Amino acid sequence: MDFKNKTVLITGGASGIGKIMGRKALERGASKLVICDINEVGMGAVKEEFTSLGADIFCYKLDVSDWQAVSAISTKISAEVGLVDILINNAGIVVGKFFHEHSHDDIMKSMRINSEALMHLTLEFLPGMMAQNQGAICNIASAAGLISNPKMSVYAASKWAVVGWSESLRLEMEELKKNISVTTVMPFYINTGMFDGVKSKLLPILEPEPTAERIIKSIENERKILSMPMPYWFIRLSQGILPITVFDWVMRNVFGIYDTMTDFRGRA
Repeated sequence: MDFKNKTVLITGGASGIGKIMGRKALERGASKLVICDINEVGMGAVKEEFTSLGADIFCYKLDVSDWQAVSAISTKISAEVGLVDILINNAGIVVGKFFHEHSHDDIMKSMRINSEALMHLTLEFLPGMMAQNQGAICNIASAAGLISNPKMSVYAASKWAVVGWSESLRLEMEELKKNISVTTVMPFYINTGMFDGVKSKLLPILEPEPTAERIIKSIENERKILSMPMPYWFIRLSQGILPITVFDWVMRNVFGIYDTMTDFRGRA
């Protein structure tokens, strides 16, 4: 997938790796960048900053948890911008609490933003890709979609849902012989502020710039799964061959995964 002269849509593109991926798409020659974010001020700043990169930039304020708003904005984008060639489902939230401390609203928002929004957005733009038999969809899940973790129960559930849906979508496109790549990304914690307070014993907290670069390259290479920093196969193999008690011991005492959220603060 070549970004040159393509229209790229990124949710959560006003900050963090969403913003960086937008810049990298433009640096690779994308002709149109569509940013969907709830942060209208942030989008305005990004548009001003990226104008010098010589592409058309469109900003749409969107609460991705509202599927009706997603449908309405998608119709507007199709009319004002045209077909979307590359869709990057990046927007997400995290509630770092024990499950019994969640409210019903916490649960609904997490599932709607982290899981359902990706499906609704893709449902809007996939038919256009299928009609032209070309496109790329990149779904930002999480390493929490592979390994469960204390204080991340609903977040993990939402990301497991993304992984299952994204992989099914990939298989469907292959079965229908459509030239549409689907990339599922499962990164460890990224140092963007979303996971402020997280501490990792062994695995490095990922830095935004190189992480965004790896994601963009995975889209270019039509990679099916990108897991960072531990490879997908290593995690699945470990889960498959180790007894649960042993796997838990390794994750807790060797990698320190189960204690990473102890001092979680998150972004205000």
